[in-house]
Amino acid sequence: MVVGRLSRLTVGRDAEARVDRAARRHGWKRVARNYTVRGGELDLVYRTADLLVVVEVRYRSRDDYGSAVASVTPRKQRRIVLATRHLLAKHPEYADLAVRFDVVGVDDSDDFNWIENAFHAE
Repeated sequence: MVVGRLSRLTVGRDAEARVDRAARRHGWKRVARNYTVRGGELDLVYRTADLLVVVEVRYRSRDDYGSAVASVTPRKQRRIVLATRHLLAKHPEYADLAVRFDVVGVDDSDDFNWIENAFHAE
């Protein structure tokens, strides 16, 4: 079955909402959702006591083409880092925090594969 663009957006937003609820249950404060700049986007960004956590949410209904987490290519990582640098420049109140990049794979069974420190900025 081919899923239309609108349906993919709806499914992706639903996956992001589920991850957002889980993060907030852990006491994380959301500072951005779908933060978009030319050349990149951040799905979810949180502040913890001493970290700024940038979360990339990847939904996959099937893993025929690889896992959701594996779909965060080096190119995608660079785009996330670019958007993070923009966010930090625009919000200097976060500049002193360490930044962690997490990737969360979400599947149809509502299981999360949450990878902390999935990649690092270079």
